[in-house]
Amino acid sequence: MRFLVLGPLTVLASDGRPLDVPEAGVRALLAVLLTEAGRAVSADRLVDELWGGRPPRNPAGTLQTRVSRLRRALTEPGAESPVESRHSGYLLRVAPDAVDAHRFATLTARAEAAGAAGDQRARAALLREALALWNGEPFAGVGDLPALRSAAARLAEQRLTAVEALAEARLELGEHHALSDELTALAAAHPLRERLRAAQLRALWLAGRQAEALAGYESLRVRLAEELGVDPGPELAALHRAILAQDPDLRPATPSGGRGAPLTALVGRGPAVATVSRLLDAHRLVTLTGSGGVGKTRLAEEVAERVGAGRPDGVRTVALGGGVDAPAAGPVSVGGNAVAERLGAALGVREDDSPGGLLDALRSRLRPLRLLLLLDNCEHLIGPAAATVRELLAAAPGLTVLATSREPLGLPGEAVWTVPPLQQADAEALFAARAGDATPGFAVTEANAAAVATICRRLDRLPLALELAAARVRALGVHALAARLDDRFRLLTGGAHGLPPRQRTLRAVIDWSWDLLAPDERALLRRLSVFADGLDLAGAEAVCGDERGEVVGPLVRLVDRSLVTAVEPADAGEAATEGPRYRLPETVAAYTRERLAEAGELADLQARHLAHYTALAERGAAGVRGPEQAGWLLRLDRESGNLRAALDGAVRRRDGAGALRLAIALGWYWFLRGRLTEARRSLGEALAVAGAPAAGGAPAAGGP
Repeated sequence: MRFLVLGPLTVLASDGRPLDVPEAGVRALLAVLLTEAGRAVSADRLVDELWGGRPPRNPAGTLQTRVSRLRRALTEPGAESPVESRHSGYLLRVAPDAVDAHRFATLTARAEAAGAAGDQRARAALLREALALWNGEPFAGVGDLPALRSAAARLAEQRLTAVEALAEARLELGEHHALSDELTALAAAHPLRERLRAAQLRALWLAGRQAEALAGYESLRVRLAEELGVDPGPELAALHRAILAQDPDLRPATPSGGRGAPLTALVGRGPAVATVSRLLDAHRLVTLTGSGGVGKTRLAEEVAERVGAGRPDGVRTVALGGGVDAPAAGPVSVGGNAVAERLGAALGVREDDSPGGLLDALRSRLRPLRLLLLLDNCEHLIGPAAATVRELLAAAPGLTVLATSREPLGLPGEAVWTVPPLQQADAEALFAARAGDATPGFAVTEANAAAVATICRRLDRLPLALELAAARVRALGVHALAARLDDRFRLLTGGAHGLPPRQRTLRAVIDWSWDLLAPDERALLRRLSVFADGLDLAGAEAVCGDERGEVVGPLVRLVDRSLVTAVEPADAGEAATEGPRYRLPETVAAYTRERLAEAGELADLQARHLAHYTALAERGAAGVRGPEQAGWLLRLDRESGNLRAALDGAVRRRDGAGALRLAIALGWYWFLRGRLTEARRSLGEALAVAGAPAAGGAPAAGGP
């Protein structure tokens, strides 16, 4: 049995399923016993903690009743109760590692030992594992009890200390670019924590943002003087002097821009690694594109690990994410952009190293090198990234660039490879591995294999979504998790600490892509969510087009950004006449349906969708009775999802005329395909909402 207190109070049975402790009073008793897990708590103290100065009429009897109910809730079949009576009180018997707060303390202690031994990578890994145990405020949802307030405050302080320690470890590993933005919000929330502010200022300086670092120090100095009447401590003051002096000792021992060792094995990407490695042998610029969460960065890191050994000057990684503002539209000046600045910080190149400025200094530095540059998350700075890469590739013949982006850089000679979702078997293997990490002992069995397969399919086999889902297995189990995926954006939150904010929730992953779209791309993407089971170009133009713009251009760009998938028909003749079919991944469709409703366009789009597919069905009703019958049957087969959705939507909206017209038009199609039960049911539903009596199975006018 395990007890989770670093968030909503949760009890897990030995098989990992949540145990129900429904009564608030019993949960409060459990929480107090957990603050002293393994030690007896006197009955007098329990009464005082639970009721304060207003005990019940019979406090001893009421306490005994609660203890009895807690024993029933926690006792598993064939096992002894973990709640024991002692001569003066009660004790909750737990294994040393059964409470997540205890495991958190163990991991942070091991992390500090690793740091003292000089192993910053192990220190960071242990701290990430410790912080991943947190799922909210400690003892959330239990109540405001003195013992819990004290325990929660102590745990919150320990968590902040671990966050500070992780920041220091990551600085030593060269992760200052991501940290410089992540720590800004945290320092604002805890403005007087000098250790946290020191990590933020050092990260800013290492990222080439000296002015912001100095301004941050001055802001803290003024605040300390005004609120506490003190100056910054000696460590922070020394850091300030070192920043002013550009002290080289501030730089990490691990080279800036170097790659940290992955903390987990890459699952299911062996063929992809081989393919991208071959592309890098033949091209100096390879860009990995794909949807958010598909694993572009992780794949690029694995490829860089493989091919970097063949580069005499190794590999440098520069992350362009981390909350940098997108550049204004228009011409890009390559003489001084955010990409060049980050490259300079990663390579130790300063603007004053060359009279020609930073870009010229970068050219000079890279010209003699044979280096692989991994340029990650280019989409947010696509213009400056493309311009800078073009300049550097021209100046440095030994330079090879591996970029990740939601869209290609668009440069001559660029090889673009779209990272696909995992294969179903690989997705299930990844989910099982990550669920096993979060819930030791988890395994895919005959009892849960179908639920695991459903989770993987419905999450579009995207690695990040699967990892977020796997972290929920500990609290929900796979069957409840699969049943709740309709609410995936509220369910899949709380990604591992140390990830960029855009990767910590499923919604944030899609938000990141959405925010990068132009207005016409957003309009088309949200409108495409009205379709079911894909669409063709004619459908997109008929339903989604308007007088303000055309459909083809935005649709092509959405395909380039992997937010829409274009699938060519398997039959060559069909491909020549019908063209590709477009689909939205289920997660993107769920997100854009919300956006469609927010835009107030849902009713209009549903009406246009119904009109388009009714017209198609009416043309098909004539077509299936003529020489083109085979072709029309196949076309109606392809659109059966949209036809069904249009009909069900009309019935749901009580649009009797629309529902009846579409159902009548589909009569011959259902008859020729032998779908008579569906025909009778659908015609009956349409007649019911149209206000006409059902005809006892008789064919409607125009039907077979």
